[in-house]
Order: sequence, then C-alpha cells, then structure tokens
Amino acid sequence: MIPNPAYSPDAWQTVTPHIAALGESPFWHPNEQMLYWVDISGKQILRANIYMGTVEAWDLPSEPGCIAPAASGGLVMALRDGVYRAHSWGGPLQLLAKLDYDPTHMRANDGKCDALGRFWVGTIDETRTLHNAALFCIDAREMRSTGAPEVRCMISPADQPATTANGLAWSPDQSTLYWADTPGHTVWAWNHALVANTLSARRVFASFKAKPEGWSSEGADANNGNYRGRPDGAAVDVQGNYWVAMFEGRRVCQFAPDGSLLAEFAVPMQCPTMPCFGGEDLKTLYLTSARHHRGAAELAAFPLSGSVLSMRVEVAGLPVNYFRD
Repeated sequence: MIPNPAYSPDAWQTVTPHIAALGESPFWHPNEQMLYWVDISGKQILRANIYMGTVEAWDLPSEPGCIAPAASGGLVMALRDGVYRAHSWGGPLQLLAKLDYDPTHMRANDGKCDALGRFWVGTIDETRTLHNAALFCIDAREMRSTGAPEVRCMISPADQPATTANGLAWSPDQSTLYWADTPGHTVWAWNHALVANTLSARRVFASFKAKPEGWSSEGADANNGNYRGRPDGAAVDVQGNYWVAMFEGRRVCQFAPDGSLLAEFAVPMQCPTMPCFGGEDLKTLYLTSARHHRGAAELAAFPLSGSVLSMRVEVAGLPVNYFRD
C-alpha cells in the first residue's frame, strides 16, 4: 500500500450538512451542475447544489439501490422491486422492468449506465448468507417500438458466486468491466464487448484480506491495522485507474489498470461507500458514506459518518453515462 501524506483525512471537505443512513450511488450531473446520491436505508434520492449549499430530498416507496441520469431528462432508478423511470425530479414513477430475484430478502444495490445508455444493476442478499447476487443489464433504447426494455442477466450466481454486488465500473474505452463482491473482499475484471454486450476472460483484479474473526470498529483492533476494509462502490478516471471505497477500512484505494495499488487516501469515517468524479473539470472526488448499524463509539469518533465529502485530485474522472430510452 502507498499512503499519500498529501491526502490525509483533513484533506476532505464536507459537501453538505445532510447526513444519510446509507449514502450510495453518487453522480455529478454536468447539465445541472448538481451532485446526486441516494440514501438506501432512508428511501430517498438526494441532490445538492454545492455552490448554494442546498440539498433536496425525494422520498420513495422503497430502497433505491442506484440511480442514473436519463438523456431525455429525469432519472432511472432501481428500487427494491424493480427498475423505474421518472421523467422529472419528484415525478411519477413508471415501472420499466422487474428483475429475477425475491424482493423479500433481496434488493437492488450498486449500478450505473454504460456508454451506450444501458442501465446495469447489481443485487444484494440481505441475509448475507447466500451467494446469489447477480448483475443485470436493462436496455431501453428500442422500448418505443418493442414496448418493453430488454433485460439480461450478465453475471449470474452460476457464473460468479457473490453476496453483495458492488464496484461496478468500466475502463475509459469500455473494454473492461469491473465488479466486486464486498463480503468476498474481491474485485473482478472481465473483457467487455460493448456493442455485442458480452463478457469474457474473467480474472481477479484486486483482492483484500478478510475481516479477522471478532474484529470490531470500536475495539482496540480498529486502530492496529489488522483489517483494511472491503471493496464497496467505485469509479474510474481518464487514465483508467480504478478508485474504490473500502467499507470499514477508512480509505479509498486507487488501482492502476494492471491491478497494482497506486495510492490510498485516508478518510475521516470508518465506512466510505462510493466515490464519483465531479465539478466542471471532473477533478473533484466526491465520496458517500454510511452510519446505519454503526456503534455509538464509532459514530462519536467519526461524526461525519453518513455525510458526503469531497477533495480535489490531480487526474480527472470519467463523466457519468446517461440512460437512453
């Protein structure tokens, strides 16, 4: 690992005073110059005008695992029971597709759009006991003529057993897809044929040491370096470097395209969840975080848990991809 002393926890700034239970799925909207993210446990989509310091909250009927902007306006979102489309902020929800999982113990989790505007959605087993997470692709580009989007399961439990789908991202040329299983402490990479939409040549991109038995973020072990966290959400910069938030690890890691660790950036909370690049030059790194189910001692030590942080970085990130329907 390569700690970067120029990026200590003090290098981060608080974007807004809003605190989420489980912040995830941030993206920078270049047309609106606003930051969007979700509070999964709070069942809200949030957006902030970072220049004015204001935050708007949109209450939803169930947990939003992930969101993406739509090219024709509004958002696409994956809720507990399916993928929905809203054509305006706070507007009516149109069901686009049901995904093949049981929403009584599973829900949508990490996801985003590829360069052609297809919405990819990973799932999570909330019992944390089954390796049945999957990755779906929803293609609505021909929906006006077909009446319904095409839904494909791109990675099934038979292809790659996983419990919590996370870390979805693509290389700048879209030829590599990254996907992680958080409790499995592993990020994989596949070759991705963008137009044909096929995956091949799966390999381990990065792996991390498992959590030691009995480890606690509130005990003495929390500070002795014996656990460095597990991969959560991710983003890619213009050089193809993969940035991943390490849940319970108090850090964001930056990996080169060959999987070598370039740097790690300490953060002032135990549970960062997902980075994204934003600002006019895409050189501001935004980072969501979690506070739900965290102990009182941890929250007292890290009062920013659940907030969105930002810091300036040297390399610009890739812009958000829009959903196309």
